[in-house]
Amino acid sequence: MRDTEARPIDVAVGILMKPNGDVLLGQRPDGKPYAGYWEFPGGKVEPDESIFHALQREFKEELGIEVVSAEPWCGVEHVYPHAHVRLHFYISREWKGEPQSLEGQAFAWQGSVGVEPLLPATIPLIEWLDRLRYTDRT
Repeated sequence: MRDTEARPIDVAVGILMKPNGDVLLGQRPDGKPYAGYWEFPGGKVEPDESIFHALQREFKEELGIEVVSAEPWCGVEHVYPHAHVRLHFYISREWKGEPQSLEGQAFAWQGSVGVEPLLPATIPLIEWLDRLRYTDRT
């Protein structure tokens, strides 16, 4: 059985959102599949770990911040050539600390998303997210 036919890998993905609607995107580092592509930060959920705990752990390891709270937003399955993933997206508007590049990755706060290339599973979410970001504000 190829990896892409196996049971999907659960991945916790966080969207840090500032009050003005800006969101944080990170660039995948060299040595990983899709190196150089931009995505929302996150990582694999470990066995017996909740999605939210995985999100907190990944953000601490990758960006040095503490996610205080996050709301489940949506779930997306995507089959890449190297893996079948089930992405659990959470939106966080509350965290402690300023993001740092602890794994050598580039990151950027984005209003209207201008970085590219975007990771394929991220592309359809940008339009949904824009509706959420720009219709929720009063």
